[in-house]
Amino acid sequence: MQTLLLWLFYISTFYAFIPGMISRIFGYRVFRKGIGRTDYGLTFDDGPDPHYTPLLLDLLKRYGAKATFFVVGAHAEAHPEIIKRMHDEGHLIGIHNYVHKTNWLMRPATVRKQIQRTDDIIFKITGERSTYYRPPWGIVNLFDFSKRRQVQIVLWSAMFGDWKEKLGAERLTDKLISKLGPGEVMLLHDCGTTLGADPHAPEHMLIALERMLQEADRRGLRSIRIDKMIKAVQDSPITRLSFGKRLVVGLWLAWEQVFQLLFQIKTISPADPFLHYRLRKYQGNPVQMDNGETLSKGDKVIELHIDNRQLFELGVHSRSSAQLAIRMIRRMEKDLPVLAERIAGDVDLADAKALYGVSMLNRGPEKFGFMVLDLPSGLFASSTKFYLSILLSVIHPSGGARLKVRSELLVPKMMLMPVSQLLDQMNQQRPQKPVKQRERVREEEHSLEAELELPGATVVH
Repeated sequence: MQTLLLWLFYISTFYAFIPGMISRIFGYRVFRKGIGRTDYGLTFDDGPDPHYTPLLLDLLKRYGAKATFFVVGAHAEAHPEIIKRMHDEGHLIGIHNYVHKTNWLMRPATVRKQIQRTDDIIFKITGERSTYYRPPWGIVNLFDFSKRRQVQIVLWSAMFGDWKEKLGAERLTDKLISKLGPGEVMLLHDCGTTLGADPHAPEHMLIALERMLQEADRRGLRSIRIDKMIKAVQDSPITRLSFGKRLVVGLWLAWEQVFQLLFQIKTISPADPFLHYRLRKYQGNPVQMDNGETLSKGDKVIELHIDNRQLFELGVHSRSSAQLAIRMIRRMEKDLPVLAERIAGDVDLADAKALYGVSMLNRGPEKFGFMVLDLPSGLFASSTKFYLSILLSVIHPSGGARLKVRSELLVPKMMLMPVSQLLDQMNQQRPQKPVKQRERVREEEHSLEAELELPGATVVH
């Protein structure tokens, strides 16, 4: 019995668990995120529902949003008029199996029949075949990867648990807006009749979605179909990178997420992230800045970080070093005024002495008032150069060839700017520190004493 259980464990691990982990972590043979600067993707699973899906279509139509519906074949068969409306209004229709059952519990031939049967139903209603497939719960098995020639497996980059009523419209709204951004593939549900879902959960989803669509309009973001997102990725220079480079980039971007979480990194413009920052203490040697102040060890600085994904995309879409530099300068011109405004409204940030950053892409910061200085020799400088050299070989338009030409110039530099200088440039002022309660009471006592003593002193005189 023990041997049988072990064999079942081994089979299930290789058949389902490992393929599922590979697809989720590395995105192997699946699509889960786009690269657009102003586009994101709304996707809906488990429908169509005779009550909620028409309401959803009305909502999308009001905001001019296009979506992708991964329909359950049995539901589509029961409500062909809704499928036809989806198609007529320009939405993409994908496959979510004929019944909502995990692929882990079905043989490859059964999964194939589920997909084919649902595709036939869609074709009968719309006259078009579907080649986009999302397995229920996003769970793939070993043989799903072999379907790449027949269907494109689509997962997601953001999921919200909207199938539960207890989440509520308010919390769901917060979750949706927090993940709203370029390239995101958002997973929602327009039907609550599947196993584990609450029947009226889509009611809360519709309320939250409208609020998010309003915010998307305010930010200049639009929802597009998944096929449009996939085509944009296929046409991108990113697809021409070798597997090794894509792996480096994937690890790099994953590390950024961990780093931001661990060190509580904040974003200047969350809708279009480029600069991130955190408040920390300076640990380097004393430096005299342009305004005459000395930055010493222990002084507070605002440490700046360029968004890795944006940096990568700017690099692969730039034809030359000059074009990359120009694009980065334009992004800095957009974010620095926002940072100055934020500092002017935050006492803790305004208490910092300087803006601080380390980068190998250090041509142009003087334009904004930064000092560019050599890093002191040591472990930090050498390890930083090694790390940044690997990344530069991936993101730079010239690739690794850039490292062989004038490599002596490719060294990480420290960039500094007094916070007071940034505020002056942007016509902002430091906020006044709030007076503590005890200090306020003491000041009032001193003021009262002065008022009481002043008349007596005048009379004596």
